[in-house]
Amino acid sequence: MTSRQLLVRDLLVLFGLSGWALALPGIASDFVLSMALTCMMYVVLSSSWAMFCGTTRYLSLATAAFFGLGAYSSALLLGNMPWWQVIVIGALVAAGVAVLMGAAVLHLRGTYFAVLTFGMTELIRHAITYYEKSVTGTVGRVLMVVPEREVVYLTMVLLAVLAVATSIIIRRTRFGLAMVGIGADEQRAQTLGVNTRVIKIMGFALTAAFAGAVGAAMSVRWTYIDPHTVFNPFIGFQTVLIALIGGAMTLWGPLIAAIVFSLLAETLRLQVPQLYMMSLGLLLILSVLYLPGGLASLRVETFKGWWTDTRQWWQGQRYKWSGDKARDEARAKQQAKERRDA
Repeated sequence: MTSRQLLVRDLLVLFGLSGWALALPGIASDFVLSMALTCMMYVVLSSSWAMFCGTTRYLSLATAAFFGLGAYSSALLLGNMPWWQVIVIGALVAAGVAVLMGAAVLHLRGTYFAVLTFGMTELIRHAITYYEKSVTGTVGRVLMVVPEREVVYLTMVLLAVLAVATSIIIRRTRFGLAMVGIGADEQRAQTLGVNTRVIKIMGFALTAAFAGAVGAAMSVRWTYIDPHTVFNPFIGFQTVLIALIGGAMTLWGPLIAAIVFSLLAETLRLQVPQLYMMSLGLLLILSVLYLPGGLASLRVETFKGWWTDTRQWWQGQRYKWSGDKARDEARAKQQAKERRDA
């Protein structure tokens, strides 16, 4: 398929998924809508994370920080500003912090970058906790004015569509190609004239803006928020795991994995949380070992290859367990000895 045909296909798929999401409030129960909100939250977080981190190979653990900043912006401004302005300000606050954070740590890579982004997330969480206790005399915020459920749902649908559409568009721009070049070989990208520092900061800020907007929108699901809730490291870790298992380098992988794991989380976390975490870890290990491209790389040929490998392994085991392997090895040693003696 040509690039234009792929673009049309991706936009049609996005249009179809958006139609299903918009039709859901009219046919689904409150529980299903709650699950749908969680799905769309992780669709936005994982798709926007993969848009930068999947292409540049920078492992960011700061998603929870941007989500929490957006949530606190919403809690502070919701009673004084229109809903759409609260979402925009949440995104801008998170993007502004990402610019400062990126300017400080984006010259690092690998484990150092991951650890520092996680450390800065914890620093922001503890700083807000200290401010709340010292200045306001409380630990969190009560949300007195919240929009209607339909407004929140439509906002999340819009953010999910924007996140995927932005990823579709950026993959076809020079900005997206520059991020791919940074991920492949950053020094070579610099020699080709790419301002890698600016590109990385812009990409990091774009990811943060989506996370901040989602935090601002999803904060109204709680009547009371505190730093432990909205700066929960699990939000950032699960975003990374979803993107990696789905396929961080792909367009639809994070979306598919976000839906699967959101449903899995809502089904198992409250009843058997240990089983959910074990399933998440097991799937991550299996994906790294046998499916490095993520769930999005699954093809018919993949299953055929697994079937062939499994059948060959089983035949080898049967050959070993039957004793034929030991007898053949002994016979070969005997024949080699006879040749040497001759």
